[in-house]
Amino acid sequence: MILLGAALLASPAAGQTGGTAIPTTTISQTISLGTATPGGGFPLYGNAFAEVMNAADPQLSIAPRNTRGSNENIPLLEKGELDLALVAGEPAYEAFAGIGRAPVRLKILTAIYSNPGMFVVRADSPYRTIRDLVGQPVAFGAKGSGLPILARYVLDGLGLKQDEDFRAVYLDRAGDGPAMVEDGRVAALWGAGIGWPGFAAVASSAAGARFIAPSAEEITRIRARHAFLKPLTVPAGSYPKQTEPIASLGSWSFVLTREDLPDDVAYRLAKTLHGVEATLCRKLAQACETNAANTVAAAPKAELIHSGVMKYLREIGVVK
Repeated sequence: MILLGAALLASPAAGQTGGTAIPTTTISQTISLGTATPGGGFPLYGNAFAEVMNAADPQLSIAPRNTRGSNENIPLLEKGELDLALVAGEPAYEAFAGIGRAPVRLKILTAIYSNPGMFVVRADSPYRTIRDLVGQPVAFGAKGSGLPILARYVLDGLGLKQDEDFRAVYLDRAGDGPAMVEDGRVAALWGAGIGWPGFAAVASSAAGARFIAPSAEEITRIRARHAFLKPLTVPAGSYPKQTEPIASLGSWSFVLTREDLPDDVAYRLAKTLHGVEATLCRKLAQACETNAANTVAAAPKAELIHSGVMKYLREIGVVK
């Protein structure tokens, strides 16, 4: 089990809130950060997050760790075997709501980025709509990641079943998907987000890429059945040769914390992160959405944000 030790040191240098000194935290052990399988968006983001945070605060030692993704990260957090973990919006939604399990008592450190979901196919393929892909082999993402769950909700909103209406393929490694599209083993790869590595790889290939997202009418149908999914847009230029914005829908991914992460540690992490938002954006395009305002807007309920984070958000005026 990875433990995180903290000692509270009251000091004149600490900030003030209502006349009460904000404790300065000495972090004595590594903070573990669960990501996902190599080749996906979570390891890319997690490595950038840790590098920027550690550089900004010498007391921080955030160590990214590859896992099988969201569905493994949640129980690892619950058991205290991770301090922080990246979790996609749909697994987070189900865990907080207690869908298929008891509700989790984990907390949100920050929203990281939105996840508009869509398919990518070779530019020379005959497939142009989601219905065109019915009956075809489709890679829905890595086992244990949140991507197959997002796909399941999207397809269910269209009256389709992921494992019955498609020849569903689940990957051992997220990075395996692009090559399968390129060599024809699958007709399409499902993914989500802006700057997602799988989409970037297919779009950069010799064959090029075409993206398939729900139509406006399909988005309306999906949201009528699953209102927690939000309309989102992939801006033009998010991927090579993508000249037009792509309308889709999805949710926000989060950095979640174990239930008993101390308030002072969460406060320090939130304060450090707020100070490096611009640096993180320059480091990684998808991280440009990681900011305090988006965390408040994306959280399903305010009480799901860690109390130490909320204390800092109130201090900077993002939360009243």
